[in-house]
Amino acid sequence: MSPRHLLVDRSARRVRGAVDGVAKLATRVAPPLMRLALALPFLRSGLTRWDGFLVLSPGTSYLFEDQFKLHVLGAEYGLPVPGQLAWLTACAEIALPVLLLVGLGTRFAALALLTMTAVIQLVFPDGWANFHLYWAALALGITTTGPGALSIDRWIDRAVARP
Repeated sequence: MSPRHLLVDRSARRVRGAVDGVAKLATRVAPPLMRLALALPFLRSGLTRWDGFLVLSPGTSYLFEDQFKLHVLGAEYGLPVPGQLAWLTACAEIALPVLLLVGLGTRFAALALLTMTAVIQLVFPDGWANFHLYWAALALGITTTGPGALSIDRWIDRAVARP
């Protein structure tokens, strides 16, 4: 092999090694960052919904009963059972982000937040480009790639896999 071919081969191996190193780092760093990025907006929203332990704020009740409307096929519809929906949403906006942050039931939490994002899109149809697209992409990414190495799910998987 000529010296030129050796140089090209050596350079190609270095580039492949660098790309592999970046990929390895990304597989460790990306999952917890995606979980954090998806959890924060929902957790912040959830924290505003309560006036005390399991006591919904009057503002939350007002929003779900009078302000939030589903936009479907050009028409607006009130939310069904707004009181129960407000309470369920407020609980989910706390519980699901916490599950994401610790990496427990991660794929299910991300799928539930993807479902919430779809409903939020029906309530706020203009929010797609600013928020909902990113939330949906993060939720799908987490559902696809899983929780990553820094998660309770991974620890459980390792404990169950041990003979």
